[in-house]
Amino acid sequence: MQRPPRLFDAVAECVETTLARVGPRIGLALPLGIGKPHPLANEFYRRARRDPSIKLTIFTALSLGVPRWHGELERRFLEPLIARVFGSFVPLDYVSDLHAGSVPDNVEIVEFFLDPGVFLHSAHSQRHYVSSNYTHVARDLAAAGMVNVIGQLVAKRQTAGVAEYSLGSNPDVTVDLLERLAPQRKAGRDIVVIGEVNRQMPFTFGPAAVAAETFDYLIEHPRYEADLFAPPNPRISTADYAIGVHASRLVRDGGTLQLGIGEIGDAVVYCLQLRHQKNDEYREILRALRVSERFGDAPAAIGGDAPFDRGLYACTEMFIDGFLELYRSGILRRRVYGDGRVQRLLDEGAVGESIDERFLAGLSGAFSGALSGEDFESLRKLGVFRADCRLAGEYIRNQDGHGAPARLDDAAARRLLLEHCTGRRLAGGALLHGGFFLGSRGFYAALRDLPEAQLRQFAMCGVGFTNRIDGADQALKRAQRAHGRFINTAMMATLLGGAVSDGLADGRVVSGVGGQYNFVAMAHELADARSILAVRSTREQDGRVTSNIVWNYGHITIPRHLRDIVVTEYGYADLRGLSDQDVIAALLNIADSRFQEPLLRQAQQAGKLKADHRIAQIHRDNTPRALHRQFLLARARGLFSEFPFGTDLTREEAVLATALAALKRRTARLPGKIAAVLGAALPAPVPGSLDPYLKRMSLDAPRTRAEHLWRRLLMRELESALRPP
Repeated sequence: MQRPPRLFDAVAECVETTLARVGPRIGLALPLGIGKPHPLANEFYRRARRDPSIKLTIFTALSLGVPRWHGELERRFLEPLIARVFGSFVPLDYVSDLHAGSVPDNVEIVEFFLDPGVFLHSAHSQRHYVSSNYTHVARDLAAAGMVNVIGQLVAKRQTAGVAEYSLGSNPDVTVDLLERLAPQRKAGRDIVVIGEVNRQMPFTFGPAAVAAETFDYLIEHPRYEADLFAPPNPRISTADYAIGVHASRLVRDGGTLQLGIGEIGDAVVYCLQLRHQKNDEYREILRALRVSERFGDAPAAIGGDAPFDRGLYACTEMFIDGFLELYRSGILRRRVYGDGRVQRLLDEGAVGESIDERFLAGLSGAFSGALSGEDFESLRKLGVFRADCRLAGEYIRNQDGHGAPARLDDAAARRLLLEHCTGRRLAGGALLHGGFFLGSRGFYAALRDLPEAQLRQFAMCGVGFTNRIDGADQALKRAQRAHGRFINTAMMATLLGGAVSDGLADGRVVSGVGGQYNFVAMAHELADARSILAVRSTREQDGRVTSNIVWNYGHITIPRHLRDIVVTEYGYADLRGLSDQDVIAALLNIADSRFQEPLLRQAQQAGKLKADHRIAQIHRDNTPRALHRQFLLARARGLFSEFPFGTDLTREEAVLATALAALKRRTARLPGKIAAVLGAALPAPVPGSLDPYLKRMSLDAPRTRAEHLWRRLLMRELESALRPP
């Protein structure tokens, strides 16, 4: 029997005990995102930084830090915002050193997914990055034999005086890694599992709920219960909303949904809500975007534009707060259960969730003859049979001794079972299976406040379950994941159908493969499933707009042979099974019109399109100006706001963020910088309407020449940001 964990109230003592136990070579595995125990990680790192004899390797991903500013105006904007929004969040020391280029030689920070774009210029991060599918991380760490310490932030609660623990936000790799390391630990290899308790971490269920004996050491003290990392909800642009409209029409009622984090994921959630709750307005925006004229009835055949009758189930590596929005809206309501036979009958409409004569009769074909012990236990876990019932031979009895034959294919036996042995409704259904979560402060608070009966429907588990269909439970996964729609974001798409999502042509890593490849591949393996890659048609960098639809690129994340559906703000391209020339033609139709002709010529020069190929006129007005016009009426009615799910930003901060972003774009290149400075050189009157914004930036009473210049630079952008569209 495994011993109960040793308790510590100081991380320093825990780290000292661990070093004495495993020695000076530490392979420390930490979860990605908010599941890291920051005080514990910092103590290990500080020990190694002070003592060169310690060799520390940290295996992790998505090491998050508060936003970093560049320049005085950004500092004035971000510093108060960070203090208010991130509160007592404890930064990771190694993240600061990664930015400074000062990680000591005896330390390696190895990540398989980087905070997107943040470590492009960190040589240490770029050298030590491991390109790996999310689902392969646990396998590779176990096989390498380098991990001897696992650290995890955990949730704790008391039930009837007994302490219970949960991996909270991050069972994603941990549950799979613990399973793979179990044989090594049984064989005598010393691997220390450390939990750091933080009651701000929501207590989650499913495989995330673990026994106390999972841990060798537990650290618990109020001084370690800092705020979780909680970025504010992002602003949603018109282009992202348009992507959300097109993607939401591809989602099938009664199906399965996966989403990633960020503006596009939030836009999809909003548009699904609009489709369900305000269907007339939803169909009106479809007409404004001329979806039927441009793409016919094919998108509706893949998904639909009607409200959700049966609802959706979520199977997603990331549980974003948008899924709670879908739950509150009555869209996320398709429960899945742990028996594939029952699941298929539910999805076919042959049975409902109420346990009655129709239900038992519906099961009779799948459970013919006398029930086996395995079948009985499976059905009892689902609540078909009451917890007090037992199978004895070919007879089921309750605690009072009453019962019936263990047969569902006999009407008389079914009547007796309903009288003595069955429950009223199916139990243990899941609305969502997720590997990890990350979101706003409001999201964490909502999870903490959700009644347990509701929270149990959001099952947190390993990515080996959410991101793959192979294994012993493959039949169950196939039954649960009906009509899968796996929606992910890519940075670029090539005209031959490849996707660039994680890195640059020069080899530098922007983020990581994560689980995107897993879901794309799974979409090709599951019946009726589709991969939907969302790509903004253009990007602006250093004041220059370029196309995200490109002829080719020096790095590819998703190969062209896995091409499926690509969505931009200008529509959708169904690429599955198409020839190269048809793939190119479909992608040209959803590219920004400023770049269509050059792309067309490149394809023709390569011999991939006929010389007389022309892009239809209906696809020739793919411009931001046209898109803006198409959303005007809906916006006038109060739809498609910048922050549909709220924000931690004040009104002044939201406007300032827009103004500062515009100023940054305008001054990105030298000519623009010179023009901006010259334009702000002369004094100008300060409109009273700008007073609250200038006060927030401490520029309401400038004292130095520099402050006068900053104020005048900002005033112009503020006036533009406040001007009605």
